[in-house]
Parts: sequence; C-alpha cells; structure tokens
Amino acid sequence: MQLLIVVRINLHPTLNQALSGNIYDIRRKGFIGFLILSVAVVGIFLFYSDSLVKDLSEQERERMQIWADATREIVNAGNGDSDVLPSNFDFLLSIIERNRTIPVLLTDDDGHIIMQRNFTLPEPEDSAAIFGLSDANHRFLLAKLDDLRKTPNVIDIDMGAAGSQHLYYEDSKVLKSLSFYPYVQILVLLAFVLIVYYAVSSTKRAEQNKVWVGLSKETAHQLGTPISSLMAWLELLPDSGVSPEIVAEMDKDVKRLSTIASRFSKIGSRPSMEIEDLNTIVSHSAEYMSSRISSRIKLSVTPCSTELPVSMSSPLAEWVMENLIKNAVDAMEGSGSISIALHHDKNIAVIEIADTGKGIPKKNHKTIFNPGFTTKKRGWGLGLTLTKRIVEEYHKGNIYVKRSEPGMGTTFAIEFPLAAKVPASQFTR
Repeated sequence: MQLLIVVRINLHPTLNQALSGNIYDIRRKGFIGFLILSVAVVGIFLFYSDSLVKDLSEQERERMQIWADATREIVNAGNGDSDVLPSNFDFLLSIIERNRTIPVLLTDDDGHIIMQRNFTLPEPEDSAAIFGLSDANHRFLLAKLDDLRKTPNVIDIDMGAAGSQHLYYEDSKVLKSLSFYPYVQILVLLAFVLIVYYAVSSTKRAEQNKVWVGLSKETAHQLGTPISSLMAWLELLPDSGVSPEIVAEMDKDVKRLSTIASRFSKIGSRPSMEIEDLNTIVSHSAEYMSSRISSRIKLSVTPCSTELPVSMSSPLAEWVMENLIKNAVDAMEGSGSISIALHHDKNIAVIEIADTGKGIPKKNHKTIFNPGFTTKKRGWGLGLTLTKRIVEEYHKGNIYVKRSEPGMGTTFAIEFPLAAKVPASQFTR
C-alpha cells in the first residue's frame, strides 16, 4: 500500500505582488545606499590623503627651516673676524648639499638671487651661483620668484649686521605627486567600476536573452499541438449542428492562438520587416480587441490624416498594441475609455494610448518596463518588457510613459521611424 501526500503552497496575492513589484524599489534604494557609501568612502580617502599632504608639507617646511638656520650659521661664520671655521661647518654645509628634492631660491632684501637649487633650468649651467646664470635661466628664476612670493612658502633669515635673506621654496615632486594621486586613484577606480558594471550588465543581458529565447520557443512548441487539434475539431463542428457564427468566432480565436504561437517562435530571431501603414496596423488591432473587452469600456482610434509608412513586422506590432490595450483594460477595472491617436512629428510616427485607469506613480514610469515588475495580483510582469523589446530592438523605436498620475490615467507613447515615402500601392495591407 502506498501513501501519496500532496502539499500545495499558494503565495498570498499581496505577498506575490510585493515580491514582484517591490524588487525594483529595493534595488533603487540599494543603489542610492551604495552611492552614499561610495561618497563617504571617497570622502574619507580624500580626507586621509589631504592629511598626509599637510603632514608632508609641514615636514618640508621644517627641513627648509633647518636649511635656513644652516645658511645663517655659515654666513655668520664667514662674516666673523676669526679665520677659523666653526667645528660644525662641515655638518652645516652637508645640510645644504643634501637637499636634492626641494627647489629653493635664496634672495637678499633687494630681491637679488643669491642661490638656487633643484630647479629644472631651461639651459644647462655649470654653477649654481647667480653670476653663472645665463639670461634665459635668470629670467626663468625671476618668474619663479614672482610666483613664490604669492605663496606662504617663504622663510625670512636674520643675518644680523648683514641684514636679512629670504628663502623661497617650492613643493617637492613627491608632494606635488601626492597632491594629485588621490584624484588619479578615484579616476582609475571609477573607470574600473564602469568596466565591471558594463561587463556584468552585458553578461546579465546575454543570460536574459537566452532565457527569453528559450522560454518563448518552448511556449510556441507547447502551443503547437493543441492548436492543431483545435483546428481539426473546428472542421467537425458544422457537421454537429453548431451555429456557423459561433464556429466563425471560434475560428478567429484559434487563428489568433496560432498567430501568438508564431510570435513566440520569432523571439530571438530577426523578423521579416515590410513597409506597412501604421494607421492600418493600429486599427486592425483595436478592432480585434474591441469585441473581446467589456462593453463598458469605450475604445476609440483617431488615425493620422496621412499615411504613416513604417518598416515593421505586423504580427509583432499588433502584439504591442494588444498588450497595451489589455494593460489599459486591467488598469480601469471594468469601465472607462481608451483613446488611441496617431500623428507624425518630422520623421517619426507616434502612437499615443491614453486610458482613464488608476495611473502609475512617477517613480515607476521607467521601472514598469523591467522584467518581473508588476502591480497585478497575478502575472509574470513580462508584458511591457516584451513590448519594449519589440519596439526598441526590432523596430528601432521608442516607448515610454508620456504622462501618468495615480487616479488620473496613463498615456503611453510609441515612436517608430518613418520609412521613405512610398506609393500606397506598395503597402501590404
């Protein structure tokens, strides 16, 4: 004896809606949180780098103060009456000689250059003394001196009876590099993040495309057998006394199922494109849907006064219209009106589908086209995603929410590029 236990779990409609609809709200909040965290990390990094730069700048000033003190001691020793040099003369001289990184200028009170070190001069010089400078180098150093006088990088040296001297110095190459290094790192990090984001997005898009194609073709394959069977049964219905009108309507729906299966089978492959009059395509779709929606919903079409030749796949274009009309019907919950208007703007054919439904919050105007997003209690949230894919990828058009407010209805706009003007006799419909 075998015991079979079947457990069936149904998600509550509200929970299902929350899981499908709020995922993009969570993603949006997560993205904002990531941006805030990134800005905070960058701010901390810049603050730490700025602290390092300030510490290094203070250390260089202390080195320049020692250099100035050594210079003063040497000058004072040279001005003394004794011919004997101080015992620490070699040490003082080594302090001056060991500065090989910080560019310095030593001047007197009159601004005459006494000494320069570590500047990259326009012309090579054999001596660092002012009398050994060429005119080009002298002009270069005077220009540097004018720039340095505008900075706090100056140390006044009291020479006693000899007056005073002034030590001007530039930041070392290390300090200058460190000042720009954080920004270089940020640019490199930003480039790395963009590359990773692009790679991840491309991979994700490729995976989604594979899922779309596999799901669509499998759906078309599964629909094929029952549709063929229904067609065979339809041929037997007239002989069974079923009304011809009923058989005709059933035949329309079976053919529509066949068209739907054909649409799914074309996902992932480039559909054949032909020049069609968009007015005719839209009117045909609206006519089919008008007999299959509630009589309390008024569906009207205002075609453009001129032909709108567009290169398109008519089965896929009709799918777009039917999906948008069906969404509008669902949004109105049984009663209201749907207005479809067509016009052209320069080289663009425009369709506007307006309903009197419950509307869409502004924050969801773009999110509604994402896979899985839905506000319905039941549904996969794939209809508008497929619609966007058909319009933008296959027809190089554009679809967006033109205007919508909660309680005020929604207007979708679809734009198709107009084909070259052709005679009406070349339209396939």
